[in-house]
Amino acid sequence: MESLMNESCREFAADLASKRSTPGGGGAAAFAGALGTALGEMVGNFTTGKKKYAAYEEDIQRLLAEGERIRLSLLALVDKDAAAFEPLSRAYGIPKEDPTREAVLEQCTMDALDAPLEMMRETCKAIEMLEELSIKGSRMLISDVGCGAALCRAALESAALNVYINTKSLGDRTTAERIDDECRQMLDRYCPLASQIVASVMKELQP
Repeated sequence: MESLMNESCREFAADLASKRSTPGGGGAAAFAGALGTALGEMVGNFTTGKKKYAAYEEDIQRLLAEGERIRLSLLALVDKDAAAFEPLSRAYGIPKEDPTREAVLEQCTMDALDAPLEMMRETCKAIEMLEELSIKGSRMLISDVGCGAALCRAALESAALNVYINTKSLGDRTTAERIDDECRQMLDRYCPLASQIVASVMKELQP
């Protein structure tokens, strides 16, 4: 399977719009998170080496390294999400009278949960990065910090929807509830934080 991230932006958007199973909401969520993270990296790259922000130089270098790691991870998750959906789609086609259907569906559903759950974890780290950049990054690029936070909140909520649609159909309700609880904790903590960053930037920029 060729990497979706080797496509142009135009091709990727066309694939999302087409009558195809992948890429879908999960891939779009990961890409949005990668874009939000990339904006944070841009802020860091314009901040590093500036005399005005010399006191934060070590922190900026750390944030740049972390941002690159998160961005590359999220881009890889676009393909991981697509790869996990294909077996799940085939599993739903197994005849209902087949005694293996339930077990195969359960395993494929668990596998399909991995990518969006990891997207959420990585996006939470991106939001933390953006929060720090909102304080230590160049004020000339503060709007980009806000844009990054807005994209990351959308990515976090979108990835959560892709987790919940799968936990809803899990037979193992104990596992489903554990995963759902982890998602709720991330949403409860990081959606307000991302919104707070956007609101702070908006307040700083509005006349």
